[in-house]
Amino acid sequence: MTEVEVRLMPAYKVYIGRGILDEAIGKICQKDCKVMVVTDSNVAPLHLARVVKAFDRAGYKVSTFSFEAGEASKTVETYLAVIEALRYRRFSRKDIVVALGGGVVGDIAGFAAATYMRGISVVQMPTTLLAMIDSSVGGKTGVDLAGGKNLLGAFHQPILVAADLDFLDTLPEAEWRCGIGEGIKYACLAGGELEKLLAEGIEPLERFVELCVSYKAQVVEQDQFEGGKRMLLNLGHTLGHALECASGYTVPHGVAVAKGVLIMARAALKAGELRRDELKKVEELERKYSFDLEGEDIDDLLEFARADKKADADEGINVVCMRGIGNCAVRRMSWAQFGEYVKA
Repeated sequence: MTEVEVRLMPAYKVYIGRGILDEAIGKICQKDCKVMVVTDSNVAPLHLARVVKAFDRAGYKVSTFSFEAGEASKTVETYLAVIEALRYRRFSRKDIVVALGGGVVGDIAGFAAATYMRGISVVQMPTTLLAMIDSSVGGKTGVDLAGGKNLLGAFHQPILVAADLDFLDTLPEAEWRCGIGEGIKYACLAGGELEKLLAEGIEPLERFVELCVSYKAQVVEQDQFEGGKRMLLNLGHTLGHALECASGYTVPHGVAVAKGVLIMARAALKAGELRRDELKKVEELERKYSFDLEGEDIDDLLEFARADKKADADEGINVVCMRGIGNCAVRRMSWAQFGEYVKA
């Protein structure tokens, strides 16, 4: 079992490996308390019974809550249903919410834990590759509003993350691609071994997850609340979120991020900031994992991007620009400048 420490106040660890569920649960310091496992309709029939039994063996009083899978459930209504379930089962501040699932489950369960009784503990137990390498770490939680993704949320760090790779054995191919899309973002940010591993096929998988988590942990430790360096993790996300929204969320998050990264890489080449051989590496990564390399209607995406939470309608937008693989930077642009930058 690999351990990655996230050095915040308080610090917590991400445990990575196969068959680590019982061992990771044993690392939870809070004892003699209740646990609510929050999951969705896809994950529940596959993994919920195993997780409940593991918590039972560890001596916890376990209850469960499941909602309909999908981004369409990432709403205030679902969040309030979780809150009501916690209230009904008389959860207190000493008790724990467990987020068993992908990014949607992690965001909703994390937000419920962040706000119920002004905050109770949450354990992130990701079951998708995307959640393992990204959304389960760093404490971002929230739900979507009609105006855009994650407009209602809070920073709430988990007390522990258990990334049991056995969960991935049931992962559909489409969900693997979503994780790879986010992995391409990390390869462009970190470069080095991570870019090489992704190019070669993400084996060993435990090392790939460790490298992504380690990079994110280092960034979050320096900027927990996204006031500066943590904005780097938004590479490809502004237009990626716009693509999700424009599609009515039929384009999954990781696929949209991969497209957003490609747009930013091509924009950087046009601006003379990225070498052509490095753009070729990005395109080869996306081609290797069967992502669409065709262009998008940038004007359409820009309209949706203006509703993104990172955007200020009057002053402009923070843009993560690629100067090279492993060399990205945040730049402030007006909307007019951003539009010109990303248009082919």
